[in-house]
Parts: sequence; structure tokens; C-alpha cells
Amino acid sequence: MTSQFMNEILGVSPGWSRLVALCSLILCLYPILGAMYWFWGAVAYRWFRQKDELRPGQSLVKTPMVTIMVPAHNEEVVIERTLRYLLTELDYPNYEVLVLDDGSTDQTPQLLARLQAQFAQLRVITITANQGKAHAFNIGTFFARGEYILSNDADTLPEPDALTKYMQYFTSPAGLNYAAITANMDVYNRTTLWGKSQTVEFASIVGIIKRSQTAINNTMYAYSGANTMYRRDFLLAAGGFRQDRATEDISIAWDQTFLNLTPKFAPDIVFHMNVPESFRDLYRQRKRWAQGGTEVWLTNLPRLLAHPWRYRHVWSIMWDTTFSIVWAFFFWLTSLWFGLTMLSFAWNGNYERVWHGIVMSLIFVTCQLAAGLLQVLAALILDLHGAKRRYLFFAPWYLLFTWLVNPLTIVTTFPRAVKTIAGYGKGTWVSPTRKVVNDD
Repeated sequence: MTSQFMNEILGVSPGWSRLVALCSLILCLYPILGAMYWFWGAVAYRWFRQKDELRPGQSLVKTPMVTIMVPAHNEEVVIERTLRYLLTELDYPNYEVLVLDDGSTDQTPQLLARLQAQFAQLRVITITANQGKAHAFNIGTFFARGEYILSNDADTLPEPDALTKYMQYFTSPAGLNYAAITANMDVYNRTTLWGKSQTVEFASIVGIIKRSQTAINNTMYAYSGANTMYRRDFLLAAGGFRQDRATEDISIAWDQTFLNLTPKFAPDIVFHMNVPESFRDLYRQRKRWAQGGTEVWLTNLPRLLAHPWRYRHVWSIMWDTTFSIVWAFFFWLTSLWFGLTMLSFAWNGNYERVWHGIVMSLIFVTCQLAAGLLQVLAALILDLHGAKRRYLFFAPWYLLFTWLVNPLTIVTTFPRAVKTIAGYGKGTWVSPTRKVVNDD
């Protein structure tokens, strides 16, 4: 139908019209093909790469110094609880906690001063003006005493054995080329529908994609900014974090991948994080993620095209990122076109065409839903030995949100990402809305 329309109405040659029709078909099927790709990637991980995880009872021979860096900007609600946990509950013998107070204007400085008087392992660097998380990290890297640096958000709690497991990976024979190891995210605040839905999302999106990328090509297009451990030397080799980017964790992952350094996803290292519990905060977070993804795409696509063979190991994540961005525009443009076409049919009394369009759309959405649920189910079975399977009920909310909102965030933040690449970006942050989470 598309080919015929372009031939008769637009006067496009048959060859070009068939190519456009093929591209349109691929983009229409992209969510289904993507879900199946990640599903089979996760299966490949289970068959071929799960053996790379830590064995039960594995001992740690060496205990190198670790610096836990905690960036903070107006974190008075959560930071004291986090720091007390980090300073007293971890079972690793050789570490320090370095807080980077990035221009806080609330009671964060006073809290930090009081905690410093109680804990010798706690150090604080005060940055007078808010210049962003990446800037704070780059300063902290040069003050860190550890060979390894763990980024840890002010509201994030790694499990007590996390540092030990990180170092078991790094000090293993396979760990010599590990640039960074990113852990498995678990949602701590599951008191609302949004929190429970994100429990499914982090298992099915983050867990499945990272497993698939590890299994297929030993690459990763995003670390977890909330809890990732970096080898300090390799962090410096990549030039540190890009300070003008919306997402420092996505940028550094790509920069290290281009250096052919190996990232590692460790699903057996678990940390618990607070997630946005209102639609407003969640949407703001996803806009930042979308902008960061577009920024790395705009930065690295010319680089890859200039040296396609040298960086051949990057093609898999570049193709996926490209399709994600192109599909976002395709989705909203075709949705607008579909809506206007249906209104036109209804206005002219052609209700049979309206009914036909609605039925075909529902069939297509059902296929998408089936593929997405298969991906989610596989993720929930694999993640934490199936402990999250009870959250499958919330999968439709996750699927609805990602299919509608994520493309919207890509489209709306695209101009801002272009502005950043043009040299007008800034990495300053706005504090999210924080709430105290009860331990029960």
C-alpha cells in the first residue's frame, strides 16, 4: 500500500518506493523484533555466559583499596542513612567513603560535618557551585585513594557483600581487562504502582539488555550511574567523565567501549535504589536518559563511520541506538498520520475503514504485547533466581509507559541533545524529589 501510494501520488520510482516500504515495515516491526532479539540474547547468556558469574564459596585473595564516591547535591533527606549504612554494614576490610558535596544549599553540609566527626573512613570534598555529577566525579577521581572507584548515589544501598564480589570479579584472571563492572539494580521503594512497574522494567530492560550485550558482543551501552565500580586507571585512560553530558554513565560506557575495554554486568551483585514514584519525576528522569542516549549517538556515529572496521565491535550497540531514535520519530509521525486519517474517514462517513484501521491496530498491538511479555517473563525468571516473578502483573503498565513515553522523550529532547553536541551543553543537576523510605 505504501509503495503504491508513493508511485501514484508522489511520483517516486518503483525501486525507491519498495525500499521505503521495506524500511517502514522494519520500523513497524522494530518493537517486536527488538523484544525477540533481547529474549534470545538472554537465552544465549544463560547457556554460554552465566558460567562467568561468581561460584558459591569463591574466596577473595587480595583486598585492594576501594573508594566509594557519593555525589551529593541537596540530599539531606537520604544521605545520612546511606552513609551510615556504607560505613558500618559492608563486609570489605579496605575502603573509604568520599562524598562530593556539589554546591548543596540545604542541610547536607552540616550533616556531613557531623558524620565526619564520627567516622574516620569518611572524607568530604566541597565544591562551592553546582557544576554537575560528572564534574564532581572527575574531581573526586584525583582525590580518591583507591585503585578502584565505586560510584554510589546518595539514595542507593549495595548489599553488604557487594564490594567483596566486585573485587572477586576484578582480581580474577578474566578481570584484567574489565574497565567497569555494573551491578544489578533492585527497586527499594515498591509502595506505589510506579515503583512496582519499574521493578519489572529494571529486570526486563536493564537486566535483559545487559545480559544480551554481554553474551553477543561483550559490549554495553550504559553503566548504572547509581552503582558501578570503575578501575581507576581505565577511567583516566578514557579521559574521565564528559562534564557537559546529560548522562555521565552512558557517555563513559561508550568512551571505554571505543577503547576496546571490557565492561562487565554482574547480576549477582545487587544494590537497592529509590526510583521516582510520581509520573512527573519519572518523566523528568526519562527525558534526561533519552537526551543522554541521543548525545552519545550524535557523538559516536561519525566516529564509527570514519573507521568502521577498527570499531567493528561497536556496531551492534550503534545499530540498536540508531533504530531506537529513528523509530521514536517514526512512531509519533505515523501515529499522528493514522489519527488524522481515521478522523478523515469518520468525517466522510467511511466507518468501515475506521473499523478496519482500529482492528488492524489492535492486532499489531497484541503482537507487540505478546513479544514484550515474553521478554519480561524471561527477565523475571532469570533475575535473582525468579524472585521478581510476582511483579509480572505490572508488566502491562511498563509496556504501555515505554511504548508511549520513551519515544516522546527522545523526540522532545533531540534539539537539546544537538545543542549539547554543538558545545552549549551543561551538566549541572536538579535534585530529585526525595522521600524517606521505611525499612519495613
